[in-house]
Amino acid sequence: MKIMAGNSNLPLARAISAYLEMPLTDASVRRFADEEVFVEIHENVRGEDVFVVQSTAYPANDNLMELLICIDALRRASAKRITAVVPYFGYARQDRKPGPRTPISAKLVANLITQAGADRVLAVDLHAGQIQGFFDIPTDNLFAASVMAADIQTRYGTQELMVVSPDVGGVVRARSLAKRLNNAPLAIVDKRRDRPGQSEVMNIIGDVKGRMCILIDDIIDSGGTLCNAAQALMDAGAAGVSAYITHGVLSGGAVARVSNSALKELVITDTIMPTEATAASDRIRVLTIAPLIGEAVRRIADESSVSSLFD
Repeated sequence: MKIMAGNSNLPLARAISAYLEMPLTDASVRRFADEEVFVEIHENVRGEDVFVVQSTAYPANDNLMELLICIDALRRASAKRITAVVPYFGYARQDRKPGPRTPISAKLVANLITQAGADRVLAVDLHAGQIQGFFDIPTDNLFAASVMAADIQTRYGTQELMVVSPDVGGVVRARSLAKRLNNAPLAIVDKRRDRPGQSEVMNIIGDVKGRMCILIDDIIDSGGTLCNAAQALMDAGAAGVSAYITHGVLSGGAVARVSNSALKELVITDTIMPTEATAASDRIRVLTIAPLIGEAVRRIADESSVSSLFD
C-alpha cells in the first residue's frame, strides 16, 4: 500500500500517513510557468495499491486537474489499484438540473475520475447520497457524525441538547447524529430563499427553549444560512447555539460573518485545508478526520469491511 498526496490538503495527507505509520509516496506535483500541472512519481509503484489524497476544494478546477493527472501518472506507472481519496468532493451541489439547459456537473466529475483510471473512490459526507451512484466504480462514503458525536459528548454532554437541521433537506443527517447523542430531540429551521446566495430564516419547527442547540450540516459556504439560523434559535429562547459542519468551504466574508454571529462556536473538520483567516478565528475550531479516513484506507487495503466503522 502507498499513500500519495496532491497539493490541496497536504496536512491531512500527512496526518493520514502518520496514522497508518507509513511515509507519503515520493512524488512532485508542480506547475509549469503557464500553470499547467505536471506530476512525477520518484519511486516504483508497479503492482501497488495506491491511495491518492486530494480534496477538490477551492481552486476546484486546479485541484481536480491535479487529481486526474495523479491518477493518470499512477495508471501509466502500472499501479495495481488506484483509490481516489476525495475528502471534499467539489461540484457535489450540482447533482441535479435546477432548471432547463443546465448541467449535472457532479456526474461529469464522477465520469472524469473514472475515465482517468481510478478503481475506487473514498469520500466524506457527500452532499447527496445518490452521488455514489454517479460513479461506475465502488464508492465508499464516510460519515463525520461519529467524530462529531464524540466531541459533542465531551463538550456539551452535561447539558440538555437539541440537534437542529438548518433546512428540511438535512433532517436525515441530523437524525443520525441525534441517535448517537442518546436520541436527543430534533428541531428544523424552515428556510425560504428568495434568490441564490441569499437566505432568509422563517420559523423553527420544534421547541428549543432552554436547550443547547447543535446545528448540523455538511457544507458551510457563505455562512449566511447558518448565522441566520443561529440568530433565529437564540430568538426562540435557546440557551446557546454551536454548529458542527463537515466541510468548511468558508468563501468570501464567511469567517467574519461567523465571528459576528450568535454562534457560540463553529466546529469544522479538516477535509478542506483551513485558511489563515479560519485558523486565526477564535470562534472556529477544527476537528481532524485523519483517523477516520486512515482507518477506512487500512480496511480497503486489507479487503475488510468499511461499513462496520459506523456500527
